[in-house]
Parts: sequence; structure tokens; C-alpha cells
Amino acid sequence: MTTAPRDLAFLRGLTQARTRSGSAATPLTRRDALRVAGLSAAALGLAACGVQGRGAAAPPQKDAVAGYWADKKQNGTLRFANWPLYMDKDGKRYVTLESFTKETGIQVEYQEAIQDMSTWFGKIQPQLAAGQDIGYDLMVMTNGIQLGRAVALGYLVPLDHARLPNFAANAGDTFKNRSYDKGNVYTIPWQSGVTGIAYNPKYVDGEVTSIQELWNPKYKGKVGMLLDNQEIANFGLFALGIDPDKSVEADWRKAGQKLQEQRDAGIVRKYYENDYVDALVRGDIWMCMAWSGDVYQQIAEGQDLKFVVPQEGATIWTDNMCIPKTARNPVDALAMMDYSYKPEIAANLAEYINYITPVPGTQALLKDRAAKASGDDKEALDLLAASPLIYPSDADMARLRSYKTLTSAEEKVFEGIFQPITQG
Repeated sequence: MTTAPRDLAFLRGLTQARTRSGSAATPLTRRDALRVAGLSAAALGLAACGVQGRGAAAPPQKDAVAGYWADKKQNGTLRFANWPLYMDKDGKRYVTLESFTKETGIQVEYQEAIQDMSTWFGKIQPQLAAGQDIGYDLMVMTNGIQLGRAVALGYLVPLDHARLPNFAANAGDTFKNRSYDKGNVYTIPWQSGVTGIAYNPKYVDGEVTSIQELWNPKYKGKVGMLLDNQEIANFGLFALGIDPDKSVEADWRKAGQKLQEQRDAGIVRKYYENDYVDALVRGDIWMCMAWSGDVYQQIAEGQDLKFVVPQEGATIWTDNMCIPKTARNPVDALAMMDYSYKPEIAANLAEYINYITPVPGTQALLKDRAAKASGDDKEALDLLAASPLIYPSDADMARLRSYKTLTSAEEKVFEGIFQPITQG
């Protein structure tokens, strides 16, 4: 299945299709949602339920995992909650879901029910806390505050990896041991993306390789930074040579100082949500923190932009499949999770979604499809299969880091440091 280049809409884009002419109103972005989710501990949906934040829960014992799954059987039904435009579609048909039903006999009730993590978690948390069915057996959650809390509060089912052979065989090593869920105890990735640096070569001389260019005085007023506090925090830490996942409060304060110096020097034109891409194309800014999928789409549409993972590091984010503890059909959910790791299926999803697939073997399949295609289909497939935005190099992957996992107390300190920089 080949689709023409188009605007995509999810975590590092929009949750609904948009026009670049500005004729349509810009809806809430999934990145906006992460920013809102990080504004204060009160905004995380815990206060209303009287739940205090906790650190990461200890992984369940093997006998506990076995005990949960021992009496679970396939029921032939799956209720799947996902983000908009996150499943390959041909007209009104969800192609992968139809093939899944044909192979397994499992009927899928699929809903694009998730618009942002803060709202989603606020909706399902009271039901999960009360042990009530949330109406879904499988959902996709972004790594970050809400996913960490779902794990800590015991809201997710520990996975039976004996029923995930395709994941074991085909997932890239990077996706098998993420810092936020070591050993994939509760989650396996759906898709990922990178926050790096995009620049317009029309205005920038030479290649950009260092994150320090975002602090270069010669680009005064021509640098864009993201509004998301977790995103700028990571870049401030990268600029100081600090791994965000290993950072502590003293590191955050140093990073905050460096980011404040960048702002005070007038280097930053604006802290952007999703509108940085148009500013970059127009030349309002010459370089900017950017999400890989946004830039890939611009390149596919013919814009001359560059995207790099700076030598100091960049951020990788991941949307993850997980099973809520009140799922009625957990075995059916596991079947869907594993099915998405079949190389042919993962290739279809990568071709439609245009973000980083957790199945690196899909690259060879897409190259083979390109060799057999012609015209626009061939051009689109060649671009996709060769793009480092979809298939980062090993060197780039080695430089990618996730967000810092924060306790409730740390969230308040963290936001107190970084929010004034973007909001002041």
C-alpha cells in the first residue's frame, strides 16, 4: 500500500489534518498535550483522586505474571484505543486491522479515542483506580509523566512475552529496553520519533552538527526553540554534556541557566508549539528544535530543509502499546501487539505513518517495494526507505536519549526551573 505524501497528525504533529495555508484552524497538538501535562502536579489529574505521586513500581515477579495469564483465553474481540491517523487506512478500511481479523478471527472495535495524554489519563484514571472497565483492552500511551504514573499505580498488565514471539524476533534492540520500561515489562513500542535540529540551508552556511549552534550569536533572533518544558530541558542538558535520564536537580538548574542565557541574549525568536515548520520554511527562523516527522513531511512535499541529530545528543520519544488492568480481552490485545511486529505489517504501518518504526527489517521490504513500483509510488517509497528520519543510523541512535522520569516532588522543582524560561 502506497500513499501520497500528506500532512500527518499525532504526537509531533496535529491530531487532525491541517492545511499549511492557514485556512483551517490549528487544533490541539499532541506535543501541546505533553506541555500542558507538565505545567504543574495539579494538572496531572491526581489531585482530584487524592493520589500521591510515587516512584516507578517494582517489576512483578515471574510467578505473578504467569498467575495473571494462566486462566486468560482469546475471546475473539478487541477494543483498541489509539491516536488519530495512527493506523493504515484506505478510504474507510483499516487495512492492518482487516488483515488481523482475517488471520486471527478477532474482531476489532477501533477508536481514535486519544487526543492528548493529560485528558486521556484524567478520563481513565478514576475507572482504573476503582477497578472498572475503561471500555478498551489495548491503548497507546506516550512515554512520560502519565505512562510512568500508570505503571507506578498498578494500572497496567505485565506482559506475557511468551505470547510475543514476533516482538522478540523483529523488534530493534533499542526498542527492547527503554529507560522508562526496562525489559518491556508493561509496554512495547508502536512508533517513535526524534526531537533534533532542523535548519534552512538557504540561510545557514555549512552543515549544522552541534547543539551549540542554537546558542550561536550570529543567529540572533533567528533560532526557534520548543515550548515544551521537557523538550527544552533535554536540550539544555545535552548542551552541557549531561544525559537527561541520569540528571539531578543541580543539573537542571545549570541547564535552566544556559537556556536563560540564550533567551536573554536575544538569540531565541520564539518558543514554538507546532508552528515552527512554517516559520522555518519562510525564513522567519533559520534553525529550530524540531520533530522528525514534521520535517520528513516537508521534505516529502519538496521543501529544502535539513534535519540532524546533534553530536551532543537528541531526544527519542515513543508511543507504546499497553493493556489496562481492567481489560476484558487481554489475550486478544497481546495478539494485536505481536501482529504489528510482523515485518510486512510493520512496513505497511511505516509507509502510512512516516515515523520511526520499531522493526528495522522493514527497511529492506520498503526498498523491495520501491524497486517494483513506478512513478510517484516509487519516488515516495525510495524517499521513505532511504530517510534517516525513518531509519536513523546506528550512530544517531546511540546519541538518542529519553525524557527524565520524574517523581511527583521532582515535577514541581523541574517545572519551576524550566517553565519561567518559555513563559516569562
